[in-house]
Amino acid sequence: MLDTAAATVEEAGLTVSLDHISFEEIIRDAGVARSAVYRRWPYKDLFFSDLLSELAKGASPAIADANPGALPAAARTVLAHLDWARTPGLRHALAGEVLREGALGEFGIFHRSSAWRTYLALQATFRSLPDSDLRAEVQRSLTESERSMVADVATAYSWVARSIGLRPRAGITFETVARLAIATLRGLILMAPSNPEIISQRFQANPFGAPEPAEWSEPALAIASVALGLLETDPEVEWTDEHERSVAASLRTGRWAAS
Repeated sequence: MLDTAAATVEEAGLTVSLDHISFEEIIRDAGVARSAVYRRWPYKDLFFSDLLSELAKGASPAIADANPGALPAAARTVLAHLDWARTPGLRHALAGEVLREGALGEFGIFHRSSAWRTYLALQATFRSLPDSDLRAEVQRSLTESERSMVADVATAYSWVARSIGLRPRAGITFETVARLAIATLRGLILMAPSNPEIISQRFQANPFGAPEPAEWSEPALAIASVALGLLETDPEVEWTDEHERSVAASLRTGRWAAS
C-alpha cells in the first residue's frame, strides 16, 4: 500500500486539497436550506470548484496591508543613519540596516498570517488542477495578485534605494529585485516549520560594511543579500548638504509615502 501510494505521489505530485472542509458543516454554519444548496451544487465537488475560484479572487495578501508600519519604520531607520549616505561605500550598509530591522518583523507577520497560508496553499493547489476553465481562472487571479504584490514591494524598495543614492544594476529593475526578495521570503516561510532556527537564530555580523556589527537574523540576511546584490551606488546622485536636508525633510514630513 505504501509503495503504491508513494509511486502515485511521485507520478502525480503531492497536492493540497480542501478535504478538511466538511460540506455539511458549511451548510449548517451558513444557515441556509440544504435543499437549496443541493439545487445550486448537486455535487460537493462543484461547490469546492467555486470555492477555489472565490479564494483565488481574494488571494492578495498585500505586504503593505499585513505590515502597515513597515514604511514609516524604514523612514525612521534611514533618518537615524542618514549620515552614512554621505559615503558612497556605506549606502549598501544603510539599505542593509533598513532590511535588517524590518525583515524579521515582516517574516514573523507573514509566517503567522492565515492569508499567506491560504495563498501558498492556493499556489500548490493550482499546480495540481487539471487543464480546465477553473484552472485558467485560478491562474488569472493568482497572476494578478502576484503582480500587485511585486508592484508594492518594488515601490518600497525604489523609495529606500533612491532616497539614499542607490539604483538597480544595469539591466535590472526594481520589479526584478522585488520578485526575487518575495521568492526568498516565501521559501523561508515554507522552510520554517521544519527549521525553527530560521525564526530563532541570531548572530552578530557585518555583511555589508556598516560602521559596527549588529544582530542579524537569517531572514534579514537572506533578503538583504538578494536585494543589495542587485543594487549599486548611483553616480548621478551628488550628496551635498542641501540634498541631505531635502531627503531628511521628505522623511520627516512623510512626502516619501506619496513618491
